[in-house]
Amino acid sequence: MQVNGTPREGTGTASLPEHLQTPLCEDAFDLSDAEKKVRIAFYFQRIMETLGLDLNDDSLRDTPARVARMYVEESFSGLDPKNKPQVSLFENTYRYGQMLVEKNILFYSNCEHHFVPIFGKAHVAYISSGKVIGLSKLNRIVRYYAQRPQVQERMTCQIGAELQNVLGTRDVAVILDAKHLCVASRGVQDDCSETLTSFYGGCFESPEKMAELQFYLRGC
Repeated sequence: MQVNGTPREGTGTASLPEHLQTPLCEDAFDLSDAEKKVRIAFYFQRIMETLGLDLNDDSLRDTPARVARMYVEESFSGLDPKNKPQVSLFENTYRYGQMLVEKNILFYSNCEHHFVPIFGKAHVAYISSGKVIGLSKLNRIVRYYAQRPQVQERMTCQIGAELQNVLGTRDVAVILDAKHLCVASRGVQDDCSETLTSFYGGCFESPEKMAELQFYLRGC
């Protein structure tokens, strides 16, 4: 079972601190993906009908099923621990002791307050404690935590804590630079503003390392 986002025994996921868990119901994993799609399609059809849309139209007829597939297989696939990327580490045989920075990792998420997109770029950095990670796995970890209803602050800390856990080091930094369509397309309708959040751990908490990271992100 799963309570308040704490992974079920047997899911094989690395646990995050309780305050960083995505809020989940006890029965979050009782339904199969196929059952979830059926249920989502049913309720989304009710929403469309309530809005007055004619689902007999050939352009709208299959929309509930399309939305259900998108939610389960893509947009919110990061809710299910079975989709968590498997990470392999390698010995740092070349004894590289400086920071590694992977910048401009494109991500798409959804605001949990209005279920509209958040999108932007993630920049992650770490200093090896003896192990190194394949570069593509950094992208996959970002994507995993992005593909769920999110708050940007939580997502930033989830990625940072996950990388610390996987890499076995506190020397991790994460910066997210994102646009929120809940701000751009509704409400104040401000299409120019962007939101920046950061996670600094270990040596990255020092002003010197922060400045070095910013130097790399500016393109040296």
